[in-house]
Amino acid sequence: MRILVTGGAGFIGSHTTDRLLRKGYDVRILDNLQKPVHLKGKPDYLPGKAEFMLGDVRDKGTLVKALKGIDAIYHLAAYQDYLPDFSTYFHVNSVSTALIYEIIVEKKLPVKKVIVASSQAVLGEGLYRCEEHGELTPDIRLEEQLSKGDWEHHCPHCGKYMKYMPTPEHRINPQNQYAMSKHSQEIIAINLGKRYGIPSVAMRYSIVQGPRQSFYNAYSGAMRIFNLHLYFNRQPTIYEDGMQIRDYVNYQDVVEANLLVLENNKADYQGFNVGSSKGYTVMDFYKKVQEVTGRRIDPLIGTFYRYGDTRHILSDISKLKSLGWEPKVPIDESISEYWEYLRSQTDIDDILEYAEKTMMKNGVVRAVKK
Repeated sequence: MRILVTGGAGFIGSHTTDRLLRKGYDVRILDNLQKPVHLKGKPDYLPGKAEFMLGDVRDKGTLVKALKGIDAIYHLAAYQDYLPDFSTYFHVNSVSTALIYEIIVEKKLPVKKVIVASSQAVLGEGLYRCEEHGELTPDIRLEEQLSKGDWEHHCPHCGKYMKYMPTPEHRINPQNQYAMSKHSQEIIAINLGKRYGIPSVAMRYSIVQGPRQSFYNAYSGAMRIFNLHLYFNRQPTIYEDGMQIRDYVNYQDVVEANLLVLENNKADYQGFNVGSSKGYTVMDFYKKVQEVTGRRIDPLIGTFYRYGDTRHILSDISKLKSLGWEPKVPIDESISEYWEYLRSQTDIDDILEYAEKTMMKNGVVRAVKK
């Protein structure tokens, strides 16, 4: 089989490419090396055995060339950021997905499977339970609440605090532009796949961790932020009170999930959560980063929040586990691998202050009103 990996120069894409090559597949990478993710250009970790095409997934002519002779597709190329350029998310994520199916149908290509990268963000704030009113799916916490430092979700009926729960795939409540664009990709892939007999799968990744994550992409999350702060001996800011729950999964487990759904037709025409099954508070995650790196700097907590962040989110992964997949790599190994990767770099710029000022300027990071 010959497989196309869009976004194959990126974090998940490059590791998936490596695994496919080891399994004996032929791989073609399509990537536009978008900055700031690829600030230094084409990464040196890309294997010579994979064919590389420089191009944009939004360009139909480019995609027609990339799809020539292809048996299966991993559509991992995506736009992700905190910027309010709303149309870009849909132009990159949604339009490119629609184009793939358009070309397959138009050219009658014998594609055996399309696997689309979605996100845990599609779940929104996730599933909660009120002791009195049962299971609820809340919307985002608004400025009026967050500016007062009131972090937890209240039941809309009685006002009491609710408890988060592992969230299954059918609980869909995207709250930001990235999440909505990802949900649209799922709809395009699954529904057009069914209609035209193109086996398709949507993978909702939780917070994926490991080496090759871009140091220059603000969306890369807590692993990047905490490690870079410790690397440059700077005090990190932990938003809210640090007690928000997050779901971190190792890239190796994600790659195994990607291979599983390629080779298992029981996955066809479905979406799957890909997480760790274990939630960590952001503060506990930072403590683990300190332990693994051997560096300790007290963080700034409770002064700022990132508007639009989920309070707690933990994916229910029982559906994917029923196909035989299991997350195996512990969080300490994820941190260790990333720290060693960071230390092996020779040209890392300190862009933390720039990223923080940009998010403040755009109203993403806001201060609690004392």
